[in-house]
Amino acid sequence: MEAVLAKYENQINVFSDLLEDLPDTKEPVWILGKDYDIRTEKSELLSDVRSRLWFTYRKKFSPIGGTGPSTDAGWGCMLRCGQMILAQALVCQHLGRGWRWEKNRSHPEEYQRILHCFLDRKDSCYSIHQMAQMGVGEGKPVGEWYGPNTVAQVLKKLALFDDWNSLAVYVSMDNTVVIEDIKKLCKQHCRSRIRPSPVGASELQTMSDVLGQCCAQPPGGTPGSCPHQHSAWKPLLLIIPLRMGINHINPVYIQALKECFKMPQSLGVLGGKPNLAYYFIGFIGEELIYLDPHTTQTAVEPEEGGSVDDQSYHSQRTPRRMKVMNLDPSVALGFFCKEEEDFDTWCSGVQKDILKNRSLRMFELVEKHPPHWPPFVPPTKPDVQTTGAEFIESTDKLFESEEEFEILNV
Repeated sequence: MEAVLAKYENQINVFSDLLEDLPDTKEPVWILGKDYDIRTEKSELLSDVRSRLWFTYRKKFSPIGGTGPSTDAGWGCMLRCGQMILAQALVCQHLGRGWRWEKNRSHPEEYQRILHCFLDRKDSCYSIHQMAQMGVGEGKPVGEWYGPNTVAQVLKKLALFDDWNSLAVYVSMDNTVVIEDIKKLCKQHCRSRIRPSPVGASELQTMSDVLGQCCAQPPGGTPGSCPHQHSAWKPLLLIIPLRMGINHINPVYIQALKECFKMPQSLGVLGGKPNLAYYFIGFIGEELIYLDPHTTQTAVEPEEGGSVDDQSYHSQRTPRRMKVMNLDPSVALGFFCKEEEDFDTWCSGVQKDILKNRSLRMFELVEKHPPHWPPFVPPTKPDVQTTGAEFIESTDKLFESEEEFEILNV
């Protein structure tokens, strides 16, 4: 089996390597809201890309659900891309966009806690285990490939149980972002109650068991406390699932897509090709720059004392690129707004640079909740003492009104 997977990965890498060397060009390179002159800032550019958390296929982790697969090779690439876009939001929240990773250097405590959130264990809040089992509620059996919209819905549900980061996750519906709904969502009072696990395997677990170090005790707080409980604004992870064409991307959307990477709130884009997911973090000319999850590495276990060996979580490769016209039309845009001012700035930027004077808009930004939609009710953490199957049924009811109007990107 490993030989087959290695052959599959090599075929992918051959395609990717065709564009691997960065060109010598006067055109700026944009990476998640920052621009670089490749002729004079190549080392800074490579440091920026290398600092992004890189999640790939893993093997030899505990079986998902107790009896499921112990590797996600061949099916988990979009889940890994979802982890990367969420991890970038957490890095911006706790470390700042300007933070840089250096090999064998000491990093802030928050950095290690972010890594703990994504370890390949059932007790990590955004692990492949949690995401795959939560995906069952989205109609995706464990081991099946996901689309961008499905991953967005999974992240939205799991974030309800993350008390340390306390993110407000908004996934747009029907290509429409509603300002009123986002402000209602982000201005909820932040609660700090600890709840049971969203997806237990066979035994019942408490929420503090599931989230462990990543969510149970934030820096400077007490176990279960929330760093945003006195804040008027919960940090926003905004995900906009789109279909920019039928079978191929419509060229009319390309410039607007590029503008998204220029915004300081940009978290990048989930997308790729059919059954082949990438995490896009920028562009140069007519090529998109991305992190590739299609490398199988052995699962990492924390060392004695809890620290995580992070060498395999940062790509040492030259940034990979693909022609923008080769992008599958089904994507999800990601943005992070730590403060309300950031969101207001994002709204102004969208109107000015993405929506204005365009005959075919990528998405709509509206002030008020559409009257023909069901009322917007911010989701809350369900009260459950349950195994995974019962939890999925419970959370499905919470999201029924939204899912009726969701865009499905398969």
